[in-house]
Amino acid sequence: GPAHLFRLAGKCFSFVESTYKYEFCPFHNVTQHEQTFRWNAYSGILGIWHEWEIDNNTFVGMWMREGDSCETKSRQTKVHLVCGKSNKLAYVSEPSTCVYSLTFETPLVCHPHSLLVYPTLTEALQRKWDEAEQLLYDELITDQGYKKILKEIFQEAGLLKATEEMEVEKQNKKISLEFETVEKCSKEYKQLSKEVKKLKDLLSQHGIAYQGNSGE
Repeated sequence: GPAHLFRLAGKCFSFVESTYKYEFCPFHNVTQHEQTFRWNAYSGILGIWHEWEIDNNTFVGMWMREGDSCETKSRQTKVHLVCGKSNKLAYVSEPSTCVYSLTFETPLVCHPHSLLVYPTLTEALQRKWDEAEQLLYDELITDQGYKKILKEIFQEAGLLKATEEMEVEKQNKKISLEFETVEKCSKEYKQLSKEVKKLKDLLSQHGIAYQGNSGE
């Protein structure tokens, strides 16, 4: 992410609302502590540093995920970064059950270019992005295709975590590439036909009945 934000690493900022104290430690975690004298007062993790939220070439927030379990899921928190005179946790809410929203004010994001994604990338990834821009301009890819390339760039840069679906897609891609030409497909088919014939012969040698059609 933006190098100038790394100076926040190792620091923690707290915010108290009614009986709860929230603590945000950038690039580390978010915690919540119930400040009451109840014997079972809650104290736990609302999320661990995971990835960025990126929108329109801009870092708009930090996702803290995989917090303490909450019914069937884990608690998670999105931290919105907004311009402010000093570093402080300004606001906390829970827009949906176990999903929290924090607003963190800092002078480090006041410059209009302070949260741009492009400058944080390596030259190779910037080139990849430039090529995608050109393809979109030449109408050789759709808007959806462009967004997909950007997502891959952000994942490669480590700004976003690759989801399980992405990993499955990669595996499927590998498999489908094996049959990308008719020639390859025919070759594989002949090979498999030979193996099926061999297996059929083995079955009949051992007197095992086999039912099937040639298409199988």
